Amino acid sequence: MKRVTAPNSIEIAQPGTREHAKRRASITGRLLKDKWLYVLLAPGLLYFIIFKYVPMWGVLLAFKNYQPFLGFWKSDWVGLDHFRVFFTNPEFFMLLRNTLLLSFYNLLFFFPAPIILALLLNEVRLAFFKRTIQTLIYVPHFISLVIVASLTYVFLTTQGGIVNEMLEQYTGAKIDFLASPQWFRPMIIMQTIWKECGFGTIIFLAALAGVDVEQYEAATMDGANRFRQVWHITLPSIRSTIIILLILRMGDVLDNGFEQIFLMLNPLNRESAEVFDTYVYMMGITQGAFSYSTAVGLFKAIVGVILVLGANWLAKRFGQSGIY
Repeated sequence: MKRVTAPNSIEIAQPGTREHAKRRASITGRLLKDKWLYVLLAPGLLYFIIFKYVPMWGVLLAFKNYQPFLGFWKSDWVGLDHFRVFFTNPEFFMLLRNTLLLSFYNLLFFFPAPIILALLLNEVRLAFFKRTIQTLIYVPHFISLVIVASLTYVFLTTQGGIVNEMLEQYTGAKIDFLASPQWFRPMIIMQTIWKECGFGTIIFLAALAGVDVEQYEAATMDGANRFRQVWHITLPSIRSTIIILLILRMGDVLDNGFEQIFLMLNPLNRESAEVFDTYVYMMGITQGAFSYSTAVGLFKAIVGVILVLGANWLAKRFGQSGIY
């Protein structure tokens, strides 16, 4: 049997040897043993390959002056010209400000909301009441954003909206929430909290289910009240889950969601409502600037990757477990 000893004294089986054949047979045996697990894995794997990885070649459009009648390969290569135009565009800072502010408000108000709601649900001892509340707060997640926008319009419009009718009754004046730039961000945050807060509690409730009950019993014997138990036992126990979700959330800082913003966007609130997602749609679809809009999308993706890597590095720097 031929063997080659590596510098670190680990023996490596060479191709063609009996040991190499045994290892190949062992790998094949494990694959055959778990073949149905790989069959279950195949649809998801194919989805990511076809719809996530294969389209990546399209980012080359950001470096070309794409003309549909010339095709992808014959279009002129322009390098970083589209990025220069984008960064020198007077609207760049408006888009950056609106996108970052919405992301900041989401992190400040929406991200803690499912955690707080999960902690409250975890304190409910009546099982029937707890399951009923969970069912009710999960429902908005399955409602289309088109319906959410329609409900918002019905409640907030100045033409017979319930909220404005009440304001007029008590204050004598109406507020045009739908056309007001200063009300746009609070309106989007309230929509997001109402729609996704309940569904977001699933992960945190699962994490709370793994907390050791004996810790609560010991804390009770030491005289700790419920608030102290939550602060010193519950929150530290789910800290790793919170940090991982926060790291993943950092990747979406420049991604506010196209559909929700687009449905609530109008010419009167554009100053506060226009973000990178809607700008890409406007430039790429309505104006046909395919290469320019691809450059904007690539800029978003690069910033998202940098933020995820940075947040993961900071988490490990402070002794927490990151996503890898």
